[in-house]
Amino acid sequence: MSGTATSRTLDVRGARLHYEIRGTGPVLLLIGLPMDSTGFARLAPLLAEDHTVVTYDPRGISGSTIDDPDQDADPDLIADDVHRLITALTTEPVAVFGSSGGAVTGIALTHRHPEQVRTLVAHEPPLVELLPDRAQVRAEVDDVYATHLRGDTDAAWAKFMTMTALGGADSAAAQQATEPEPPTDQEKEQTAANGDRMLAHCLLPTTRYRPDIAALRAAPTRIVAARGATSAGQLAHRTATAFAEHLAIPPIEFPGDHGGFFTDPESFATTLRRALAG
Repeated sequence: MSGTATSRTLDVRGARLHYEIRGTGPVLLLIGLPMDSTGFARLAPLLAEDHTVVTYDPRGISGSTIDDPDQDADPDLIADDVHRLITALTTEPVAVFGSSGGAVTGIALTHRHPEQVRTLVAHEPPLVELLPDRAQVRAEVDDVYATHLRGDTDAAWAKFMTMTALGGADSAAAQQATEPEPPTDQEKEQTAANGDRMLAHCLLPTTRYRPDIAALRAAPTRIVAARGATSAGQLAHRTATAFAEHLAIPPIEFPGDHGGFFTDPESFATTLRRALAG
């Protein structure tokens, strides 16, 4: 297992990105939003046995700094960061696995720079605008945002968890798997800062993003729509299904729910390899 990671930084417009590289072979990016590179800590070493695995912190999250802390995480802006990261890594098209907001980043990247993405696996992208009841869900998202803006962050998170139907048994197992020891005060502060950025600057632009389906269909990129095997009833499962339906492709089920790569990384890695191989 090629688990040792090399940390690097890349200056982009208005930010400095922290990213990590491990393994050898074809380049595979694992990206999230607002999740940082640590979210793939259990999955990345498994894939590094036969890939050059790259993980990163989105701008304003964890180790990646941002010049304007009030800047929203517009998917096209975040996709431009990933475009510049890929350009710094290779001249060849790469494989991208994006989960949640990272899947939206991958979709925006594929739209803007299809020549850079050989295969995109979009795992449960929260594409609310593709849902038939998008107006209702949009109103719920707005309520979460407004609640946080009023300063009641705990209530905002409670509403977010209810809206997304997250926080079940799989999510509890994921937290236990990734936090074997109590977090330090510094880790608690970073988690709180990442959560604040998510609610204040990631939530609205990510869920408001509507992909150009015609452009995605015309792109040379092979696109895989992925959803969790145990996430039925969760918002991201519904949006992943809607994304697959709009592209007229069958969704592929991955182990677990929205955070399946936390709870069962070995099975998740096997399924991802199969998806990348087509």
